[in-house]
Formats: sequence, structure tokens, C-alpha cells
Amino acid sequence: MIDSKGYRPNVGIILCNDEGRVFWAKRMGVNAWQFPQGGINDNEDPEAAMYRELWEETGLQQQHVQVLGRTRYWLRYQLPERYIRKSSMPLCIGQKQIWYMLRLITADSTVRFDHCAKPEFDSWRWVDYWEPLNDVVYFKRKVYQKAMIELGAILATESVPVSAVSYLAKDHKSFKVKGSRSK
Repeated sequence: MIDSKGYRPNVGIILCNDEGRVFWAKRMGVNAWQFPQGGINDNEDPEAAMYRELWEETGLQQQHVQVLGRTRYWLRYQLPERYIRKSSMPLCIGQKQIWYMLRLITADSTVRFDHCAKPEFDSWRWVDYWEPLNDVVYFKRKVYQKAMIELGAILATESVPVSAVSYLAKDHKSFKVKGSRSK
């Protein structure tokens, strides 16, 4: 399902623990890390898609998590030219995503990748809230930033600052947070 502008509807999931750390998953067979995410099927609302993707990618079910919030609007990213399948119709140029913030309310051992035939991930770990901005593939970085800033307000504590500026400054001096200046 591709919209009239070429974007595939999708959900993204930021799963946190009680310490404000987030679930960071390694894609099967490669050194690429990301949050769980996936497409929204025809006649499926974003929340239903979120629970389906959560189950497919982590083995977690609705009773294992608490929904803390979601983004107000679709967040979009475009695929780099080399990833666009020019021969497919309708043409998909990127994804539009609704992001959810969930809290794990069960044991970490409940996470399982072995319940489906083709697991998406082969490993995971808890990381500091802003760490994914340093590790995610470059073309998803800005949408991650937008989702994490909007949803980070839910977790706002002394240990999880809402601003990513200081975290990004450590490793990505060329990456600009809107409203900030690079040194």
C-alpha cells in the first residue's frame, strides 16, 4: 500500500524499560541496528499494525507492554536513490510512519526472535535513550530524531534529557539538530 505521494505507511516502535533505556535490535545477519518497525497492511489501523509488528519482530504481545504515547502526525523519510525500485508500481520513494513509545512491563527474557520462520533480528540490547541517533542508517536519522524528541518528553527525567544536542555532539558534529548550530 503506497500513498499518492509515494510513501508506504509504516509504524515505528520505541520500547523502553523502567530506567529510560531503549530496545536496540540488530538486523539478522548484518551489523545494522534499528528500532522495530514495519508496514501497515490494507484495512489495518496504526495501533493494530504496531501490535502485529511488535509480535512478529520481538515476540512481545499486548500484555507485555504499556503504551505511553504516539507521534501526533506522520513522520516521513525518503529512500536514497539506489534503494528505490524504479520498476515497481506504484513507485515507493520512502515511508511515512506513526511512532509509538512503549514500556516493557515483563521480564527481558520474554523477548524472543525464534517464534517466526524469518526473524528480522538476531540480537538486541538496552541502550541510552539517544544512542540510536548515532547508530541508525543515515537516511533514517532525521525521522528517528523527530520521533525521539516528540516521544522523549514522555520519559523526561534527569536521566533522559529531551534534547539530543549534547548527545549528538559527541560523535556527529556535522549532524545538525534543528535550531542548533554546529561548531
